[in-house]
Amino acid sequence: MKTPELENDTVKQTVRERYGRIAVDGGSCGCAPTCCSPKEATTKDGHVAAAVSQGLGYSADETGAVPEGSNLGLGCGNPQAIAALKPGETVLDLGSGAGFDTFLAARAVGPTGRVIGVDMTPEMVSKARKNKTSGGYENGEFRIGEIESLPVADATVDVIISNCVINLSPDKSRVFREALRVLKPGGRLAVSDIVALAPIPEELRKDWELYTGCVTGASLVDDLKAMLKAAGFANIRIVRKGESREIIGGWFPGRKAEDYVASASIEAVKPATLR
Repeated sequence: MKTPELENDTVKQTVRERYGRIAVDGGSCGCAPTCCSPKEATTKDGHVAAAVSQGLGYSADETGAVPEGSNLGLGCGNPQAIAALKPGETVLDLGSGAGFDTFLAARAVGPTGRVIGVDMTPEMVSKARKNKTSGGYENGEFRIGEIESLPVADATVDVIISNCVINLSPDKSRVFREALRVLKPGGRLAVSDIVALAPIPEELRKDWELYTGCVTGASLVDDLKAMLKAAGFANIRIVRKGESREIIGGWFPGRKAEDYVASASIEAVKPATLR
């Protein structure tokens, strides 16, 4: 019988392998998988990933402002829209992938700010670093690490962003505790992620394709709120995006994933003084 630690390691390894393949092959088959999206959903220049991202709330200016290959169409929303980033801030991007949101954040915080991308997939970090060099982003960096054990010092970050990544973690409570640790007092969490609308049937939970595709690892909203509160966060706000139903339905046609999960914005604040 597997221990919880071995089960968690199996989840992480499966996720790491899938997204490693995506980084190397250049495809997008994870959250908001462009390979599963309608072929007609392309921008005028044929970039499917850009069209998918624009459907999730990014502007054409944002999708066109990053280096080629950094947007893999793997998100489920736009954390930039709720992060309200300011010049000079330090931002941490959880599960930074090939660098799409990291680069947009770097643009928002400007030369006096700093953005750190953390991803557990070496192939993704390598791809992001190449994109950083090609884009000339002096205020951004990428680190290999797990979001349950962040390679970031205590109380050094103003804002944490993430896009469709925390649902993949087998230990979300630990992710939120780590997020609180690295945030400065008064720092904020601004995440786009997948949440469960109802308990997900066991037969679907056993499907690795649905798990690594950001569906069956999702937690119920009330459970997420409880985890955030237990970690020490305040001003917790989770807002479901009703328009995500059609998008999620296209990820795994015929599997009815849209009946069980939805995209949502998740916001919370680290209190200025912790009791």
